[in-house]
Amino acid sequence: MWQDSSNHYGQWSSHSPYYAQNPQQNAPLQFYAPASDQGQFYPGSRSSLEGNMGTQNSMASGSVTHAYGGNIQQPGGWWTAFGTGGFEGEPPLLEELGINFSHIRAKSMTVLNPLQHVEERIMDDADLAGPLLFFFLFGMLLLLSGKPQFGYIYGFGLLGSMSIYTILNLMSDKGIDVYRVVSVLGYCLLPMVGVGAVSVVITLDGFVGYLLSLLSIIWCTFSASGIFVAVLRMSEQRLLVAYPVGLLYGCFALLSVFNVGAGGSGSGR
Repeated sequence: MWQDSSNHYGQWSSHSPYYAQNPQQNAPLQFYAPASDQGQFYPGSRSSLEGNMGTQNSMASGSVTHAYGGNIQQPGGWWTAFGTGGFEGEPPLLEELGINFSHIRAKSMTVLNPLQHVEERIMDDADLAGPLLFFFLFGMLLLLSGKPQFGYIYGFGLLGSMSIYTILNLMSDKGIDVYRVVSVLGYCLLPMVGVGAVSVVITLDGFVGYLLSLLSIIWCTFSASGIFVAVLRMSEQRLLVAYPVGLLYGCFALLSVFNVGAGGSGSGR
């Protein structure tokens, strides 16, 4: 039995192409011999490999150079993060963050000159960079004049913005989002920032202060109502829009004239 099976296995292996026909006896297995005549076992393998790799590297470097040739800038100082520094057509970092100084200046000039014609699409690129800057400047100027009112400023701003947003959407057919409402109210706070700067020099708790505060309320209200009616096409309802807006800026004027926290702290003592 064992002899037949061995003969069958030997007969099958003799006809198989995977086995040598005349295997040498007592010949050691040799998979790789690092001899001088290496080309006899692997003819031209290493040279062809190096040649192919060299060709591929040259093609890859050529394609990269063709795709990005001459547009990559060398790394510089920390200020390069605020430029285009990279690929051609890449926007600056401030523009990606939504901070555009040219738009801030244009909207500020519209507020400072309320008698000029206000375009309907002025708030298509609404942003909060300018309003947050003006709110912060107003609070810092009041702080320098001895009136730390940061909590009241942001509280009045938040409550007033939500109230104006609700009123405008109830009055208009077109509607407006809260982002644009906050942007308009923040930009139109710029005359009130000027009153805060005056409060650092002189005391506003007098006739001059009352007059400046009244003028700033009228200025801010006229500018904000003009932008709102231009965007929402509500020119016949400007007085109705200006009334709640004037009440909001009146609260900011009271903060610039009186020290709200002083009376409470004094009574506590």
